Amino acid sequence: MNVWQAYEELKEALGPEASRKVAMVLDALAQEHVRSEVREVIDPLQVALRQLAEAQVRTEQVIQPLGERIEALAEAQRRTEERLDRLAEAQRRTDERLEALAHRVEQLAEAQRRTEERLGQPTEPLQRTEELLEGLSRQLDETDQLIRVLTMTEGYTLENTAYRTLPPLLEKDHGLRLRERLRRDFVLDTRGIPLEVNILGRGERQGQQVWVVGESKAQLSRQDVDRFVERRLGRLGELLGGPVFGVLVAHMESEPGVRDYARSKGVAVYLSYEFDA
Repeated sequence: MNVWQAYEELKEALGPEASRKVAMVLDALAQEHVRSEVREVIDPLQVALRQLAEAQVRTEQVIQPLGERIEALAEAQRRTEERLDRLAEAQRRTDERLEALAHRVEQLAEAQRRTEERLGQPTEPLQRTEELLEGLSRQLDETDQLIRVLTMTEGYTLENTAYRTLPPLLEKDHGLRLRERLRRDFVLDTRGIPLEVNILGRGERQGQQVWVVGESKAQLSRQDVDRFVERRLGRLGELLGGPVFGVLVAHMESEPGVRDYARSKGVAVYLSYEFDA
């Protein structure tokens, strides 16, 4: 019933003016009742919408740093793979040169043998052949020396990066706080012979002083882990006079599962792309 219907029904009983006022009051009460019911429905919805908006803002604040972190790790991994690809390509070219030189040496040795059989004594051409062989031998030695220098340089570069980046990683991942800078150093054995240690430094873990002892590898294998545990950790623990914490740094694993294998031996492993993150 609307206001005019109420007015018509009341008009005969109350008169036109009184009926109009009563009808208007009834209409105002009806509209207020409707507005009250609408507010009871809308107010909780508005509160829920505000809560959802706040939750969305908090979620975005959490997700954004995670996305940036993932992008940084992916970029670091890409740079590491590029460096390894360049190193592998250089190694492949070196191997090809060595193989060609070795084949050439074999050919010259065979030619020399045939010449000696034919002539029975050294001649001037044979002397030149021997000189050529000596030259090739020197080239092989120089190439081998170059490979060793490149390998050592790569190892030193990785270790130098580890000295700077390992302290916060060891504290975060293993609760080990360094008390001095990591370094490359020598430790004297029981006979006074110096043993080179690639990564060395004192730290504290769970209130106990420990020595951080580490090595670097281009490709880390299970055999590298075994040699490190057997030949380094036990021996250096005795020489340093305290517990040691082993850590290995590398560019990559030689096969899946090497990191887990090292952890099972009590050795921490960090790959170079983690240093760039």
